[in-house]
Amino acid sequence: MSESERDPVVVTTSTTATLRVPRAMHIAVVGATGVVGREVLSILEERRFPVASLKLFASERSRGEQVTFLERDHSVEVLDDGCFEGVEIAFFAGGSGVSKEWAPKAAAAGAVVIDKSSLFRRDTEVPLLVPEVNEADLDAYAQRRIIATPNCSTIQLVQALKPLHEAFGLKRVICATYQSVSGAGKAGVDELDAQVRALFNMRDDYPTDVFQGRIAFNVLPCIPGSTSFDDDGNTEEEAKMLYETRRILNLPDLKMSVTCARVPVFACHSEAVHMEFENEAAVDKAREVLEQAPGIAVLDDVDQRLYPSCVDGAGEDLTFVGRIRKDPAFDHGLSLWVVSDNLRTGAALNAVRIAEHLAVRHLCA
Repeated sequence: MSESERDPVVVTTSTTATLRVPRAMHIAVVGATGVVGREVLSILEERRFPVASLKLFASERSRGEQVTFLERDHSVEVLDDGCFEGVEIAFFAGGSGVSKEWAPKAAAAGAVVIDKSSLFRRDTEVPLLVPEVNEADLDAYAQRRIIATPNCSTIQLVQALKPLHEAFGLKRVICATYQSVSGAGKAGVDELDAQVRALFNMRDDYPTDVFQGRIAFNVLPCIPGSTSFDDDGNTEEEAKMLYETRRILNLPDLKMSVTCARVPVFACHSEAVHMEFENEAAVDKAREVLEQAPGIAVLDDVDQRLYPSCVDGAGEDLTFVGRIRKDPAFDHGLSLWVVSDNLRTGAALNAVRIAEHLAVRHLCA
């Protein structure tokens, strides 16, 4: 059977349950015309999050643009003093610069900010949240009225690690990521597209502004570009994953190594994960644990060529796990392959899930 003939089949899935928010909320989306902001709006619609009013904000060049939400056009505004009055939940998808200036103002106006940027992730007064993994940390939102959502690669990793840690006790993690160009936003997608077109037409005058080099038909072992290494030799992306994983799992001393690579794929991040545990980790038991984990779908039957790929994960709410096997490098070791849609599951959906939990557990309680 060829790859084109094989239909993706989910062996076992757990649902991404939608919490029923008991009343309509007053919502704002900052960065509403960007790829993550638009995905937030799409998921709010799909999950039928009750919206009493909606304010959309973006940069000056998007002022007045019409965005359709629930079959009604909404005009995009620019941020200004007093713009968050009456807002209960504000999604920030506009970058660290915007969050630095405006997130505290939104919080001071009474909104709870759910921020997708990296700005607040190391602030210990701001919860860093993946609801399926560390929902209890949400209680700390009141300190600053700001909640940080992790790096998209971190989200899919901790979704897989948490249930296995609870079952066997994590001791060590080695992770290599294979990250799609959409992780760099629309500009990254456009640059790969332009490079492919140029190369197919035997031209070498393609743009390299986003990736500082050729990404088409290539793999770049650094995210972002080649000048972003810290004193330990880690890129910014690798440093984020190290810190965020330890914090979210509440394992500050977890032995961990990460290598992040950019690959010429438009959607979905993939990860090869190798783990050592304190206790014996049988493959069948690990598979059973993951099958029961929230937000996880197990595709794992190599005899049937069943394992997750970016084609399977694109546009899906679940994080897909497969290639579950013993890792012979460790006494109690497991290896697995993890795939998730970085824009949908790894960015927008996590933010909306946070909003659902926030509304049900706190704002509407």
